[in-house]
Amino acid sequence: MKSVPDHAPGAVPDPLRHAPGEPVRGRGATFNPGNRYRRDTREACDDGWATSTSANDGTTGAPPGGASPRQLRTTVAIQRARTIISRNDSPDIPFTQSINPYQGCEHGCIYCYARPSHAYLDLSPGLDFETHLFAKPDAAALLRAELARPGYVCDPINLGSNTDPYQPIERDWKITRAILELLAAHQHPFTIVTKSALVERDLDLIAPMAAKHMARVFVSLPTLDRELARKLEPRAVAPQRRLETLRTLSSAGVPTGVFVAPIIPQLNDRELEAIVAAAAAHGATSASWTMLRLPREVAPLFRAWLDEHFPLRAAHVMSIVQQVRGGRDNDSRFGARMRGTGNFADLVAARFALAVRRAGLAQRHAAPLDTSRFRPPRASVAQGELF
Repeated sequence: MKSVPDHAPGAVPDPLRHAPGEPVRGRGATFNPGNRYRRDTREACDDGWATSTSANDGTTGAPPGGASPRQLRTTVAIQRARTIISRNDSPDIPFTQSINPYQGCEHGCIYCYARPSHAYLDLSPGLDFETHLFAKPDAAALLRAELARPGYVCDPINLGSNTDPYQPIERDWKITRAILELLAAHQHPFTIVTKSALVERDLDLIAPMAAKHMARVFVSLPTLDRELARKLEPRAVAPQRRLETLRTLSSAGVPTGVFVAPIIPQLNDRELEAIVAAAAAHGATSASWTMLRLPREVAPLFRAWLDEHFPLRAAHVMSIVQQVRGGRDNDSRFGARMRGTGNFADLVAARFALAVRRAGLAQRHAAPLDTSRFRPPRASVAQGELF
């Protein structure tokens, strides 16, 4: 693993860490929960430096209100993967293959179920997840090798199943674009899930594939409220910009869908119908939803975020979350983890079905993507070819 600078291929990760509960401007998490694989723990304490009195003017080093004078920088390190296609046989995920060009995500969505994966890197699922990112620059080369294997069976590949393939660092690294160039060159179908307008950059690759029924794009849009979005997803583009992305994609002939995800009780569930209607008005042809999931460290992170931003509603929100999760913060069972159970979950499902019908959308695209055109790359061989 090699350190590289902010948003570009070179600087050493910023060593600063914030104590639990300390606000960090432009970040979703409010602290770094401990790594569940470490036996040792760290506890924040005041050593007097942050609030020490200046010898010159008698003022303290901390700004008014106790806010942190620091801002955490985003750093990117190179990750050398051995394989690039992830496979799953989950009955509640509509694809079997996926690629994640990056690990960690700068969007900083507080609800992100991928946060716990950072523990495998000896980092925290909290602030580390959104500031210490990992890029896979050899992703396209690895993909070429996997597609060339004799036993490979073509099935649509999803980009964006874990972290956003169009998060801000993609502007410099262009790993997602390299993957799409390879998939398009070999006529391999794909789907994309994103909340970034940067996907419009690759319309020259996506639109021709969509015309051959080999590409679809889904935009994640949990709220139309700009203030709520700023707190939920601090570094993602504004909700209205995502709607414009839907319009741009659909105008170019790309089948698009909207993910109303996640539904958070008493925070964004009231917007369900409005989001579906707005997406339909901007060209979406399908819609889907998921209930808030709080696996592992995401639960304490989300609770701390609620206490910070919605202290008067926090207990009520978590009460309903536990109602739909069988009395717990999370329920990982297949069939229940995406939608939840109980009266509230049933009500959301009924409202969503009605909203989709009224908007003239589908809850799932009827026709599967075309896999018949796939032409595998030639496998590299040590001996040159005769002809």
